[in-house]
Amino acid sequence: METSAHAALWQRIADHHIGPADASLSFTARLARENRWSPEHAGRVIGEYKRFCYLAMTAGHEVTPSDAVDQAWHLHLTYSRDYWHVFCPEVLGGDLHHGPTQGGPVERERYYRQYADTLAAYERAFGEVPPADIWPDAHRRFSVDPQGVRVNISGVILLQRRVALALGLLVLVTGWLAGRMM
Repeated sequence: METSAHAALWQRIADHHIGPADASLSFTARLARENRWSPEHAGRVIGEYKRFCYLAMTAGHEVTPSDAVDQAWHLHLTYSRDYWHVFCPEVLGGDLHHGPTQGGPVERERYYRQYADTLAAYERAFGEVPPADIWPDAHRRFSVDPQGVRVNISGVILLQRRVALALGLLVLVTGWLAGRMM
């Protein structure tokens, strides 16, 4: 942290509790539930979201969150009274707007560059490399993570691709063997 103002900003961010303290479903629990994360991982993501907010206010350039951090940001935005009436004016000392990409190759290049700049700013500000499980490399951030979709798992079975392929091959071989035995 560079200045006493930055240190004070970081302290306000770190101390801020998102959402009502007496809620039966806390912000951390909701983030965990909506992303199928453990409560511990959701708590770590919230810590990284707070670091992202600090960078957004101090880096001196636009910053881009990881997908996990973006999930925390999206959820925080739904706590609109906290976000717009407390967090931005009282904690951050200014607005922090969320601006999604407009798409296309120019935007893709811009966000790749911003993400690299964000990771570099993180290292300068916090003196350590961002945790890779929350801040993956740019390829994963912009090519793999955006393919995620929200799925209601109550009526489906989700399998990893390799498990589904192995089961399919097993069924095929079993059927072929059964046909040869008859």
